[in-house]
Amino acid sequence: MKAVLMAGGFGTRIQPLTNSIPKPMLPIVNVPMMEHILNRLKHSGIEEIVILLYFKPEVIKNHFKDGSKWGVKITYVLPDDDYGTAGAVGYAREYLDTTFLIVSGDLVTDFDFEKMIDFHTKNASKLTITLTPVEDPLQFGVVITDKEGKIERFLEKPSWGEVFSDTINTGIYLIEPEILRYIPSNVSYDFSKDLFPKLMEEGITLWGCTLQGYWRDVGNPDSYREVHHDILSGSVVYDIPGQSIQKESGTLYLDQEVSLPESVVIKGRVVIGRGSVISEGVELKDCVIGANCSIAKESVIEDSVLWDRVSIGAVSQIHNSVICNDTLIEEACRIEEGAIIAEYCQIGPKVKVIKDVTIWPHKTIEKRAIVSSNIVWGEQYKSSIFHKGKVIGSANVELTGEMAVKIAEAFGTILQEGSTVYVSRDYHPSSRMLKRFILGGLLSTGINCVDIQAIPSNVMRHELFKNQAIAAGIHVRHSVSHMNKTEIVFFTHEGMLIDTNLAKSIERIFFREQFRRVNPSRVGKVREAHNMKLAYKQDIRKLIAKEFFVGSGFKIAANMLHGMVSDIYPELLDTLKIENIMINDYASASKLTRITASNQDEAKKELSDIVRALHLTVGILLYPNGQRLDIVDDRGEIVSRERVLMALLYMLHLHDTKSYKIYLPAWAPDIMDHKFTDIEITRGRLMGMRTEFLGQFDLIADVDAHYAFTEFGYHSDAIYASLKILEFMALHQISFSDLLRKIDPFYYRALSISCPSSQKGRVMRRFMEEGKAYRLSHLDGIKIIFADHEWILMIPDDHEELVHLYIQAVDSKRGEEIKKEYISKLEKWIERDKK
Repeated sequence: MKAVLMAGGFGTRIQPLTNSIPKPMLPIVNVPMMEHILNRLKHSGIEEIVILLYFKPEVIKNHFKDGSKWGVKITYVLPDDDYGTAGAVGYAREYLDTTFLIVSGDLVTDFDFEKMIDFHTKNASKLTITLTPVEDPLQFGVVITDKEGKIERFLEKPSWGEVFSDTINTGIYLIEPEILRYIPSNVSYDFSKDLFPKLMEEGITLWGCTLQGYWRDVGNPDSYREVHHDILSGSVVYDIPGQSIQKESGTLYLDQEVSLPESVVIKGRVVIGRGSVISEGVELKDCVIGANCSIAKESVIEDSVLWDRVSIGAVSQIHNSVICNDTLIEEACRIEEGAIIAEYCQIGPKVKVIKDVTIWPHKTIEKRAIVSSNIVWGEQYKSSIFHKGKVIGSANVELTGEMAVKIAEAFGTILQEGSTVYVSRDYHPSSRMLKRFILGGLLSTGINCVDIQAIPSNVMRHELFKNQAIAAGIHVRHSVSHMNKTEIVFFTHEGMLIDTNLAKSIERIFFREQFRRVNPSRVGKVREAHNMKLAYKQDIRKLIAKEFFVGSGFKIAANMLHGMVSDIYPELLDTLKIENIMINDYASASKLTRITASNQDEAKKELSDIVRALHLTVGILLYPNGQRLDIVDDRGEIVSRERVLMALLYMLHLHDTKSYKIYLPAWAPDIMDHKFTDIEITRGRLMGMRTEFLGQFDLIADVDAHYAFTEFGYHSDAIYASLKILEFMALHQISFSDLLRKIDPFYYRALSISCPSSQKGRVMRRFMEEGKAYRLSHLDGIKIIFADHEWILMIPDDHEELVHLYIQAVDSKRGEEIKKEYISKLEKWIERDKK
C-alpha cells in the first residue's frame, strides 16, 4: 500500500502565517504539520509516499528530501497547473499501481489509519471516505451513509443553506488504482464535485468509514492556536518532541542545548526547542517555544506559540498569541490575546498590542505605541474581505483609503492589462473619497477607467449588461442594510455581482500583496462617462409600451428615500403620461446615512396615507440604489413582498401573447403554481447562478422585492420593474387591489433563529431526520413538505449565527402550528447541544 500526501494549497485563509512557507509546513509543537502525518503513515505500515506539490514546493522538498530519515521512500510530483484535488492525484497516476491512501498534509489528527484500512478491505471497497462529526461543517464535504456505511448523499464545502448533516468528509480516502481511469488527464477535476458523482452514476458503491478521535483542518489563525491548545491540554494523542520532565506544576518537553535556570516557573505543558535560552524569573504556561529563541528575565509567556529565532525582551508579557520566525519584541511589551505577529517584525520597547491584532511581516512598531488595529488592513478583514460580492465597512475606519487602493489593485491584477472598468458612486462624501482611491489603485495595474461619478448602481449595471467592451464595474455607496457602513460593490462584465471564486482570487492577491504594478508608460487612463443616464432612460422608453397608458388615468405617489433615482424616475413617469407625486426626492447625505428599518416602515406608512387620501392608483417606495421596491395598493394597504410577487406572476399568467419563464428561489411561495398554467416557474438557488443559465428566463425574482426582467438585464432594477408592473396593470386594466383578490389566501412567514455556528450542522441534521417521514427538498437548505402548499424550509446563514425559517401553509392556523412546533424543536436542539 502507498500513500498520497496532498501538499499544494496556498493557505490564503491562514495568512500571514503562510507568508513564506506552505501551510503543510507550519510548525505544530515545533514540528512541521505534515511531518506528523508522515509519521502516522509510517506507523500504519505505509512506507511509499507520493507528495503532491504546488505552492512553494522547494520548502517541502528541502525538508523531507528522499524520506530516508523517516524510513520511507518519497516521490515528489509537481503538476504543471492547478488541476483540483482529484486531477492532481490523477497527474501522479504512474506512481499509483496499488491501493493508496490519500491524506492532506495540513491537518492534525489522531485517527487510527489501520482501522480505515481494515474497513476498506472488509467491504472490498473501491473507494472509502473517512468521515467524522464536527461542529462547523461549512468548510468541508457533508456526507450521509446508510447503516452499513454505504454513502447515500454528499456535498462538497456547502453554504449553510445546503448543510444537511454534521458528518463530514475528512479528505482522507482509500482508493483502488482502477478508480484512476475515471479521472481525466490535465483538466481540473475535484473528488466531491466531479469524481464521486461520476462513480455513483456508474453504479460504483462509495463507502464511508466513520472514525472517532481528533481531526482538525488547520485553516485559519484561530484554528492554528486552538490545535496547540488541544495538544497541550491532552485532547489529542500527539507525539510531542523532546525529553519529558515532570515539574511541580506541569510537564516540560525539552530539546537539546536549552538553557533553563531553576527559577523558571513551568505551568501546564511547555515545549522548548533546541538551543533556546530562557532567563531568570521567566514564567511559561501552556506554550511552545521554538528553536534558538531567547526569553529575557521576568517575562511571562502563556497559551502562546513562538516560532524559531524569536527574542522576547525583559518583563514582557505574551498572552495567547503567535509570534513567527525572526521577530524581535523588546522589553516591557504586552501582547494580548489573539495577536499574530508575523516574521521579521521589530516591536519596540513598551509597546502594547491590543487583542486580536495582526501585524504582517517586516513591520516595525515604535516604542510605547499602542497597536489597536491590524497593520495592513482593517480588523474585520482577517481571513476574508468579501460578503456576497461586496466589501462592507465603516468609511475611514475599516474602509480606509489605503484599504480601498489595495482592494482596487487586487481587482485590477486579475483583469487583463488594458481592460476598461466602470467606476461609480452615490453622492455620499465617504463614497466620493473611497472612489478616488479606487481609481488610483486600478490605474496602477494598467486598467483604464470610465469615471461615471454619481449615478445609481442599477444604471451602471445596465450599461455593463449592454457594453461587452467593459470588463467589470465597481460602485461605492452608502449601505441601506448596514447603518453607518459603506459598500464597495464589484460587478462582472454582465452586471452581475462577482461570485465566490472570483472573490477568493481577489482576496488571495490582496492578502499576499502580489499586485501588478505596471511601469509609468503603461499606467491606465481615465475618461469621464457622458449621457449614461440619458441612454438608460432611452432604453427604458424603447421597452415600455407607452400606448398602454393612454387614457389609463394612472396617478401614483413615489418615495425616493433620498436616493439617486430621483432625477430619473419622475421624467420616465412624465413620458408615460402618469401623474405623480414625488416624496423625499432630493439629495441629503445626513438623511441617507440615517435610513434604517424603522424609518423605512415610516416611509411606507406615509405613502399609504397619501395613496388613501388622494385615491391614487398605487404607491411605490424606491430604495436609494434603485434595486428594490415596495408597493402600496389603491386602498392604501402596504402589500407584503410575497404577495407583490404573486400579483406580478398572476399578471404574467394573464398574457395571451407570450408564455413567460420565471426563476425563483426555493423559499418563494408556490401556493398558486397549480393555477399559473400559462407561465413556467423554476426554483433553485439564487447565489452563484451563471448568466448562461439565467438567460433562458424572462424574469428572475425573489421574496425580498428584487425583480430582474432579463430583456433589460440580469440584475434587479426597481425602476424598470415598477414600470413593467404599471404596464401590466394598464394592459390588463386591473387595479392592484383586484389583483390581490385573485391570489388564494395563504400563510407565509420568514423568520430567523439564533444558532451558534458550531451547532448549525447538527441542527440541520436533526431537522432533516425530523422530516424523513415527509417529502424532502434540497434545492437550497432543507425543505420539509408536509402536504401540497404546506412546508417549512430551513437555511443556515452564511455569515451570522442564525438559521432562517420559511413557512408556507394554506391558512394562518396551520401556519402558526408549524411555526410554533419547529421553533420549539429548534430551541430544544440548540439548548441541548450547548450542554
